Amino acid sequence: MEYVRITSIEDPLFGQMHRLMGKVFPKEEVLEFSLWAEPLKDPGIRVFVAVEDGVVVGATEYRYYADMQVAMTDFTIIGEDGKGIGPFLAQKRWEDLQQVVKEENRQLKGMFAEIYNPYLVEELSFGGVRSMNPYVRREVLAHLGYRKLDFPYVHPSWEGDGAAVSGLDLCFLSYEPSVDRLPAALIRQFLTTYYAVLPDKPEAWLKMVEQLAEQEEITLVAM
Repeated sequence: MEYVRITSIEDPLFGQMHRLMGKVFPKEEVLEFSLWAEPLKDPGIRVFVAVEDGVVVGATEYRYYADMQVAMTDFTIIGEDGKGIGPFLAQKRWEDLQQVVKEENRQLKGMFAEIYNPYLVEELSFGGVRSMNPYVRREVLAHLGYRKLDFPYVHPSWEGDGAAVSGLDLCFLSYEPSVDRLPAALIRQFLTTYYAVLPDKPEAWLKMVEQLAEQEEITLVAM
């Protein structure tokens, strides 16, 4: 299995990856094909696919914010069960991320991730791949050390229509064991930076961000 970076929508592997995304994720979670052109050119956005015999069988996207010293896992896709795609992507992502942090001469304090709440999205099939089932993914991420940030969470739809998407939790994996809460200002800075690319924000998201500005810390709780 190969770990291959995607930097252009002209890459045939990108077409395979985008179709896989459409199969696994609901439409509001998938950015339209042509709108990927500019993000893929951004050196800070790292999109990789797992390729077996010329076929994309998995993918992951992530980024590191040197000023905040945190990373974000945008998504992890496992296209087939029983091939070890998840562990392969996780290990390769960690190795690559460590190199990015080293080049920035900074630290990595933790990583954000949006995680589906299985009790709210039971009707989603996720392409019929058992490894992508929300119950399975949530348990795996909990074992890795991710915890939920204890506040009601919504995010803007990646369809760019200004709709609010619920059914997910914002979580954080701290690499500092003693940390049991995060500054609300850091969460707010991260969210406003991460979603700056979407100009049309839903009212629910704007209200959530305003409420974060009024708080000092947000507790990390078990999932």
